[in-house]
Amino acid sequence: MLWLSESQKFGVFFTASGVVLFLVGIMALFDSALLAMGNVLFVLGLVLIIGPHKTVYFFSRTEKLRGSLCFLFGILLILLKHSFIGFIIESFGILGLFGEFFATMVQFLRSLPFIGPILSNPIVAPVIDKMAGVRVLPV
Repeated sequence: MLWLSESQKFGVFFTASGVVLFLVGIMALFDSALLAMGNVLFVLGLVLIIGPHKTVYFFSRTEKLRGSLCFLFGILLILLKHSFIGFIIESFGILGLFGEFFATMVQFLRSLPFIGPILSNPIVAPVIDKMAGVRVLPV
């Protein structure tokens, strides 16, 4: 059983709320207010989940520096009301920062009852594996 502290519980809530607001902002034709609120909640949630020191370390690692700069510059552009350009640049940053988690996410989704069989379909699986960067071991 995973035990979370109170601040980590709030962090999970803020992070999830940030992702939802970010997606709603995209669906609302790149509404800069929703995108900005989503970004602020996401970053605040991340700080609450892993702590301020680990957050600074995560964003300042040399192999993640390009992703961090794109992510932060994208957030700045969104705050300055250039939401579409900021979204594009921030998307590159998200891929650079969190790209290694996509393969883990795909493997987890394959264990779910309804989504798993779709993602494991022989037609769909190679496309998803290539997009997420899943390494398939040769048999």
